[in-house]
Parts: sequence; structure tokens; C-alpha cells
Amino acid sequence: MAKVTITQTRSMIKRPETQQRTVKSLGLGRINQSVEVEYTPQIEGMVKKVSHLVSVKGL
Repeated sequence: MAKVTITQTRSMIKRPETQQRTVKSLGLGRINQSVEVEYTPQIEGMVKKVSHLVSVKGL
């Protein structure tokens, strides 16, 4: 699988609890924080769920 960099670009304030948990499970928590992960189907689903809060590089 390919490695991708996921960066949080927007705040989680006033977001639904499920979106906050998804961002937290990706390893993010602050704006401009980045993590490098394997792009598995599970990660892809989480990114799609919060695509308006994060950006993905490396695809």
C-alpha cells in the first residue's frame, strides 16, 4: 500500500461527535498537524468521512 500524508486543515469546533472521533483516530488533533499512514481501505473511509476537515497528499 502507498504511504500518504494527512493534514488537518480545519477546526473541529462545533463538529459532530462522530467527525471529532474520526479525526482523533487518524492521529490528528490540531490544525496543520500531519501524520503519515498507509492508505488502507479503512483509512480511505475515514478520510472520506472528514474530507472537508483534512487534506491528503501522496496519492
